[in-house]
Amino acid sequence: MRLELGKIFIKDIQFADKSYIEENVLYLNKDELVEASGIRDDDNVESIDFDIARPGESVRITPVKDVNEPRVKVSGSGEVFPGILNDVDTVGEGRTIALKDMAVVTTGKIVGFQEGIIDMTGLGAKYTPFSKTVNLVVIVEPKEGIKQHNHEHAVRMAGLKVTDFIGRLAKDLEPEEIETYETLPLKEQVEKYPDLPKVLYVYMLQTQGLLHDTYVYGTDAKHIIPTYLYPTEIMDGAIVSGNCVSACDKNPSYVHMNNKIIENLYKEDGKTINFLGVIITNECVYLMDKIRSSDMTAKLCEFMGADAALISQEGFGNPDTDLIMNCKKIEAKGIKTVIVTDEYAGRDGASQSLADADVAADACVSCGNANELVVLPKLDKVIGHIDIVDVIAGGSKGSLREDGSIEVEIQAITGATNETGFINLATKTY
Repeated sequence: MRLELGKIFIKDIQFADKSYIEENVLYLNKDELVEASGIRDDDNVESIDFDIARPGESVRITPVKDVNEPRVKVSGSGEVFPGILNDVDTVGEGRTIALKDMAVVTTGKIVGFQEGIIDMTGLGAKYTPFSKTVNLVVIVEPKEGIKQHNHEHAVRMAGLKVTDFIGRLAKDLEPEEIETYETLPLKEQVEKYPDLPKVLYVYMLQTQGLLHDTYVYGTDAKHIIPTYLYPTEIMDGAIVSGNCVSACDKNPSYVHMNNKIIENLYKEDGKTINFLGVIITNECVYLMDKIRSSDMTAKLCEFMGADAALISQEGFGNPDTDLIMNCKKIEAKGIKTVIVTDEYAGRDGASQSLADADVAADACVSCGNANELVVLPKLDKVIGHIDIVDVIAGGSKGSLREDGSIEVEIQAITGATNETGFINLATKTY
């Protein structure tokens, strides 16, 4: 598949009488956004509102549920977010336009305790990549007494629909930049660079249920068996987040479409490696399911003739077992593996980093220690609900101090230790 990704760089967002894009400014009409969100047809939603948070402003967004990037297909099959907002047509080819340097962020009353914080300035801003984007914040408040899964679904769909509406504003615009990504059918891809090591990316998706779900072409991924995707399908929104895993290492839908491992493997394709594509697999709750999925993942890597595999995780704890099972079984096939994860090593960094381990996991990229404790300063404005910082993952009773500052682990900061490398953290050698 060959995808041209056109980019339009958004410098600011402003509310206006109508919705359009002009001279890199996104103008949005609130009434049109409300209509696009579909909340008038959702009995679970009490209200919806919109706000804007810009880099450098004294603004805190919490609790953050999902982050999206507006994209629209202008040629090729299907449309962005297939199987969810649009027909289940295979995507990943033709041309897609993305609105860069901006994001659509959803917030409102808390759904599950694993939700996050985005600070637009101060110490917290250094940990989240979304402090650098101009953010349209969609504030969805639920009706009292609704079930958690209905609440999550309402917020997720409102965010996706608003994102889709904004993306379509760029359909007839000329992109400022175009990047081309291409992966050939397997036999042709192997023959294209016969002397380079053949590399697969094993993309582990959070699928433990109970607000820990991910969707592939609209299908709940806990019900799939490992399968192959062209990397460009993921760029077109074939994978969508629907989970409340800890904010630091959750893959928001924005991250799926901008997966840094995929982007960097493409950069090396034809230079140092032959990038064969992506195997998606799930993170299961029960041992039998973990065994099945890891067996089939290793079998696919062998069947496709990989010399090496990169494996990234989403979440921590229970999924550590899936990560190590995948690594151990792929290595047993004679395929070199590298795991990409974050650590929960305690606030002093002295505890065991992962809940599972094996000698086969001898090549690891760490995205940081999620238990690192920080104090975030009081900011002038909060979009959402500040009281939840005492109960979200990474916070605790008393996290919200009397002076308005917050003492939390970076686990509570959206994207702080993201396991696809979509992070601001770096390693320093002493």
